[in-house]
Amino acid sequence: MAKAFTVRRVELLQPRIQEIVDALLDGIAPPADFASAVAWELPVQVIGELLGVPPEERRMVRECTETLVASGGTVTAADVAEARGKLAGALNTLIAQRRAEPADDLLTALVAARDDGDRLTDNELLMLGVALLAGGHETTANLTGSFLVELLADRERWTALVARPGLIPSAVEELLRFVPLVTVADLARIAQEDLEIGGQAIRAGDAVLVQLDSANRDESVFASAGELDFGREVNHHVAFGFGVHHCVGAPLARLELRVLLTTLVRRLPDLRLAVSAKDLEWRRGGLMRGVTSLPVTW
Repeated sequence: MAKAFTVRRVELLQPRIQEIVDALLDGIAPPADFASAVAWELPVQVIGELLGVPPEERRMVRECTETLVASGGTVTAADVAEARGKLAGALNTLIAQRRAEPADDLLTALVAARDDGDRLTDNELLMLGVALLAGGHETTANLTGSFLVELLADRERWTALVARPGLIPSAVEELLRFVPLVTVADLARIAQEDLEIGGQAIRAGDAVLVQLDSANRDESVFASAGELDFGREVNHHVAFGFGVHHCVGAPLARLELRVLLTTLVRRLPDLRLAVSAKDLEWRRGGLMRGVTSLPVTW
């Protein structure tokens, strides 16, 4: 799969992502809810185009993936199963179309991807598509809103990027380290043998939960870990996981965030929150942390 989702392939998307960002900004006027107008629309349009999802089906994709990452509340197991079924049905249709008529998109590349003669099975391809649709926009949309809160709540941070746009790539990495995304520590690892980590005894069979946000604030790795430092030269954060569990969509998320912030500081240097940061409402009942709305003006 990684052969179909390389950094080089993703970087070729920059002109199209720029067009999408510009069109979204052209469509808003102050005051605006940046979350609904831009933060959610950008990633769903990008991943939709990558996978060849027709524009008329992208709202369905957004609604279904929001259900998939919900945790409790009014969302039931039946709701999750229905949402997964809708996504699977749409993807099965798209996969069949790409096999019959290959296109220049990621889904076609995934259909054709093989490793030493081993091709993705139909079920692997389907589940991978569902994961890409969900992970390809839920994470980036929530991070985008959270990043803007951090930048606009402290005016010095925003003006620093306006004055020095060249800082944006390092600012994105520092914000990835600093800003938490998930609300839970999920996907337990099971110890296969007795061991000790950080003075804590772990027995074979114990479940171990890994909290990435804690690792990203480790003072033994990051100097002044509790501070946001856009000039941090070495930033080995684990916001995208590590090793075989590293997020395959990391290059795409980084590119979207860089293009959006670069465009914002150029086009809307006076962007600011329209309400106090303490009055912002945060999403509840989900696996990911993000604002429900982000009122801004300029």
